[in-house]
Amino acid sequence: MTITMYGITTCDTIRKARTWLEGHDVPYRFHDYRAEGIDAGRLDGWIGKVGWEKLLNKGSTTFRELPDKHKQGLDEKKARKLMLANPTMIKRPVLEVGDEILVGFKPEAYEGVVK
Repeated sequence: MTITMYGITTCDTIRKARTWLEGHDVPYRFHDYRAEGIDAGRLDGWIGKVGWEKLLNKGSTTFRELPDKHKQGLDEKKARKLMLANPTMIKRPVLEVGDEILVGFKPEAYEGVVK
């Protein structure tokens, strides 16, 4: 089973999740949004599985710095466009484990899917 973690290297939550995976000898691939971006098909798949509301990180610096006109009237289409243009707005980490998607880091959730 292939495990891929999506995020940015400077994120504290990413560091915690990577430390957890490495401490449990779980092999994974890291996808850095800043270096590799995110493709529309993958983002659409995530939105279909967990919803755009769970993926869009309204607490991110990038989102907070947006002009108010971009934050108002958010819907799936608008949120998708923002996340494609600025992948750092996607909540971190996103962990793909086979067909499952985990958003954020909770050790108990990782234990449930990473065997």
